[in-house]
Amino acid sequence: MLNKVEICGINTSTLEVLSENEKMRLLKEMRQGNTAARDRLISGNLRLVLSVVQRFTGRGENLDDLFQVGCIGLIKSVDNFDITLDVRFSTYAVPMILGEIRRYLRDNNPIRISRTLRDIAYRAMQARERLTAQLQRSPTTDELAKELDLPVEDVVMALESIVDPISLYEPVYSDNGGDELYVMDQVSDGDGDKNWIDELSLKESFRSLSPRERKILHLRYFRGLTQMEVSQEIGISQAQVSRLEKGALSRIKGQL
Repeated sequence: MLNKVEICGINTSTLEVLSENEKMRLLKEMRQGNTAARDRLISGNLRLVLSVVQRFTGRGENLDDLFQVGCIGLIKSVDNFDITLDVRFSTYAVPMILGEIRRYLRDNNPIRISRTLRDIAYRAMQARERLTAQLQRSPTTDELAKELDLPVEDVVMALESIVDPISLYEPVYSDNGGDELYVMDQVSDGDGDKNWIDELSLKESFRSLSPRERKILHLRYFRGLTQMEVSQEIGISQAQVSRLEKGALSRIKGQL
């Protein structure tokens, strides 16, 4: 979304950028009833909406829709900003725009969440932003619960209910050798009794490997070392480690 990218039919490269002094002047004029100043404030801060919307790229959301929703947050910011406070307009507006987009995503989530839970989550996010500004760090869950006067369990459940789901094939780890670990690799079906035959077969296949291959697999998958770390520990090149590892895994798969 850089340069000449269009969103909602707007060429983002032509968006006006107002200085902080201009924003304050227009806000004062707007408070005196100047509607043209309000319109210019909104159009002059569309890049602010754009910067927030960019956080949601790659998530399958319609960016045009998010941009329009973000503009609602911007308008609320313009209408409600207190010019007597020693705060930059963008500092006030960004959380408002972000909150409006998040509320839209929650309300349009195919996984239905109770209204009460959504309200607690929204209050918790507001409290988190408020406490972060006060404490200069992210607040703990206990601090959030105390701020909201709610049980910790309710706050945790509410915040977890609005976490975006991720794909089982989302990579969570990748090493220098190009090997990736996915979410599904960390998920258990909870029914270990059905897998004991596979486990025995795996042990038999493991015994058929050479001592060096067994050591490489042990270091890689039981101790979590990278191929480079394994190569340093056993005194061979990373390329040899990669070749031996792939060969061993192929033989195990073939036997299973």
